Amino acid sequence: MDLAQLRTFLAVYRAGSITAGAAQAGLSQPTVTTQLQTLERQLGGPLFERLPRGVAPTPAAHDLAARVAGPLDSLAAVTGGARSDGVPVAEPPVLLGGPAEMLAALTLPALAGLVDEGVRLTVATGLADDLLADLRVGKLDLVVSTIRPRGRTVLAEPLADEEFVLVAAPAVAARIDRERLRDHDLTALAGIPIVSYAADLPILRRYWRHVFETRLEAEPAVVVGDLRAVLAAVVAGAGISVLPRYLCARELAAGGVVTLLDPEDAPINTVFLARRVGGPARPHVDRVRARLLDEARVWRACEHVWLGDGR
Repeated sequence: MDLAQLRTFLAVYRAGSITAGAAQAGLSQPTVTTQLQTLERQLGGPLFERLPRGVAPTPAAHDLAARVAGPLDSLAAVTGGARSDGVPVAEPPVLLGGPAEMLAALTLPALAGLVDEGVRLTVATGLADDLLADLRVGKLDLVVSTIRPRGRTVLAEPLADEEFVLVAAPAVAARIDRERLRDHDLTALAGIPIVSYAADLPILRRYWRHVFETRLEAEPAVVVGDLRAVLAAVVAGAGISVLPRYLCARELAAGGVVTLLDPEDAPINTVFLARRVGGPARPHVDRVRARLLDEARVWRACEHVWLGDGR
């Protein structure tokens, strides 16, 4: 197999489209298409399924990427990222993944200054396991992960701690006897609807186990797979929920929601910044990583950041 074809394949695989892969490889789109077709003939099968927007890798593409990504990245580090004709390739966008809510509320605002300085970002949202799988094969450069990554191919650094709070709109909170709730009398919540991120109540169940030391047995009244939408429903009076404090900090400060309970030992979840082991030098990836780690020190040290004073 031709080395240039493999480089082109890997660029398309990581970019998720022929157009974006061509830009990263410094080639025209027809050249990329021709190289991929030649490679597919040599391998005896398709590498990508063409979609209305972009391409989807086949199992053969996943296998090939797993075998060639490491060697090609190492070779790129030696050659300094130059094309075969010696022309330097422009720094590609930093491929960043993470949970949509944290990216919107904290991560992207922290990176705005770098964008103004010429760093380009392509951002993907999704579940942590899926994003980490994309990181391992090079489809992402950095992942803000709500679970600790495992394995020797990924390095993870603690970024921040999410504190979870039980919240409701003031009108809903007025219907709850919070003295009884502080005594862990959960009948105080009888008849109060629950708004949840998922039907199996993952965040609420964790809060119930940690704070009330019991299993939550309930059916949610509203299920919506975006914590920002959960917050909006709670502010509107749809019911109670458990949310990360950073996400509802402004609403807490403004009185749009109130905490129903303030336990001394509130449940937290550590968020990690993950990157691949090895690979070529990527100055813009390093700058994004450094900026996020610097900002995270502020998040951890300054409580007012989580209380929403506008930072």
